[in-house]
Amino acid sequence: MRSPHRMAVSDPSEEISPHNPYEELGALAPNPLEDFLKEDREDAAEAETPWEPPNHRRGSRRRRNRFAGLPLAVKAVVALAVAAAFLVLADRWALLYAEHEAADKLKDQLDLSAAPEVDIEGFPFLTQVFDQRLDEVKVTVPDVAADRVSLAKVSATATDVTMKGDGPTSLHGAVIGQMRGEVLLSFDDLNRELGASQVTFTGHGRDKVYARGTLPVAGHDLKVRADARIERNGDRGVATDIDRMRLEIGDMATYRPGARESEGLHLSREGARRVADESSKAKALLAVPAIAQRLGVPDAAVREALRSDAKLNDVTGSPEFVDDVMRLNLIDVAMGHPALLKRLGLDPALLKGLDALTRPVLVDRLSLAFELPKLPGEGAMRLQGVKVEKDGIRVGVEGYGIGFGK
Repeated sequence: MRSPHRMAVSDPSEEISPHNPYEELGALAPNPLEDFLKEDREDAAEAETPWEPPNHRRGSRRRRNRFAGLPLAVKAVVALAVAAAFLVLADRWALLYAEHEAADKLKDQLDLSAAPEVDIEGFPFLTQVFDQRLDEVKVTVPDVAADRVSLAKVSATATDVTMKGDGPTSLHGAVIGQMRGEVLLSFDDLNRELGASQVTFTGHGRDKVYARGTLPVAGHDLKVRADARIERNGDRGVATDIDRMRLEIGDMATYRPGARESEGLHLSREGARRVADESSKAKALLAVPAIAQRLGVPDAAVREALRSDAKLNDVTGSPEFVDDVMRLNLIDVAMGHPALLKRLGLDPALLKGLDALTRPVLVDRLSLAFELPKLPGEGAMRLQGVKVEKDGIRVGVEGYGIGFGK
């Protein structure tokens, strides 16, 4: 009996081939030939595309877009910062311009060789200009001529300064309410200007200055020594009281300018001892009757001393003889007996040179006195304390109501 269902007979050609895993891997792997052809086509496409210049504005556009995306508050802060930077720059420019103009006006009005250094303190400057009043101004003036010497530096700080003008570019004057500063008279300048590299000034104590060096007199370089006392002279001047001036002629004699008994040309102790020890010098001295009388030697003793060396030794060997010889003013004696100085070992040409080098002349050559130049305006300026320091003489300065410019 046949089954009601017909059994299907499979076609051998339709049979399913066995599963090959390598074929699946090959399908997943890229085709090298296809990739090569693809790259070739892309290169050809790039070669056909026309060249265009690069667009550098894309980045700025992106930056603008980025800035546009910032919050409004941040934009305001940035704008304020930029504006403040420009205001500060304008303020500093106006300050430098005003300082330069002020320095030029001071140079012209004080007849200075160089423009001073002017520093206007306070910030901001423009607000002070609008108020026409400066809080503080510092001025430093180098090399100010003051009579025979130059002041190394004049520095001052001015406060309560009222400006005259409409703005920083149109200032034409100022009035200083109060000023305080100091003046320096440098020892280096004094040595150069007064000593001519031969006399050196050094400080000693609070108010004394020593002058030590040499001065040429009649072809001889004589050692000079002097002490100067510094003090204020009036409101604008400094005076010098020079004392104990003397010129040393080797170790033989000392010259002190002046009319007092202790002043004039005197033998030093070493010179007086040489006169006492050397018979020729002692006889030359005793041979002048005026000198013998001033020495207190009797005429009979003088006659015996001139004839006998033993009697001469008795006269010159007394303890008082050296001191008495030192008290002799050889200037007065040598005027009547010009050959005496030569017999004593001194150059007679020194007489004329020392006679011309009077006390006023020597004081003038060693004087450290000076007077500040008169400042313009109707204000008052005066010197204060004077003190001697290591580098020079410092004097305080103060002033009120000092006007500059128009």
